[in-house]
Amino acid sequence: MLRAAAVAFCLAAFTLPAAAADYLPIPGGSFASVLPPDGKAAPAIVAPFRLRSLPVTNAEFLDFVRTHRQWDRGRIASLFGDSQYLAHWSGPSELGAAGRNQPVTRVSWFAAEAFCESEHARLPTWYEFEFVAAADESHADARGDPAWRERILDWYARPSTTALPDVGSTPKNFYGARDVHGLIWEWVGDYASLMISGDNRDQGDPDLLKFCGAGALSTQDRENYAILMRIALLSSLKAADTTANLGFRCAKDATGDGK
Repeated sequence: MLRAAAVAFCLAAFTLPAAAADYLPIPGGSFASVLPPDGKAAPAIVAPFRLRSLPVTNAEFLDFVRTHRQWDRGRIASLFGDSQYLAHWSGPSELGAAGRNQPVTRVSWFAAEAFCESEHARLPTWYEFEFVAAADESHADARGDPAWRERILDWYARPSTTALPDVGSTPKNFYGARDVHGLIWEWVGDYASLMISGDNRDQGDPDLLKFCGAGALSTQDRENYAILMRIALLSSLKAADTTANLGFRCAKDATGDGK
């Protein structure tokens, strides 16, 4: 509630529509999440929704900060972004060497959510992201394919010492989304509810599940290291944090233009 109120306050009353983005229809469904809703084996249920086909770019975020100046690097309150917020840009509203079509990174959860609000959208939930991230180029759920998992893990193993490629650098997956793997990490709306434990003694403890909220405490698929690495990263962050490889894309509900 505090985060949502803060975003609404900072957007004030002058939210301007962003340029039209490509939102893909995602059918939703029931699937086995690595974080089962009951902490044991219950399937996660994802309602149909729409997802940006690509992560948000530097150019798109630059347009956003130029019309919502409270989110530029020189004006953002420390509560909403850390000292490295957009530090790779040459100025508060100038890209410099940052490529226009590279994914925007070094953005906080607050800033990502505010951008999505500006185009009548929201950040995807963890289950929505995980649902789409399970797909390869030809299968809705490729998680059982060792070769596909190895390809993803190979990306995570590469040191991030060079400039990020432009968005769209990876093939479309089954749903038409690009760069779900192989480019950046991505914020999700409910990242703060993600919590896991490798201790089997924690499983099924109703008090711990109450504490955790929507996040589960055990994982069903311990071989799905790529997804577990994302959970570990996101669950370690605060909403104002930024990193050099963390960006975002937006989502919408299946019906209507808003959230």
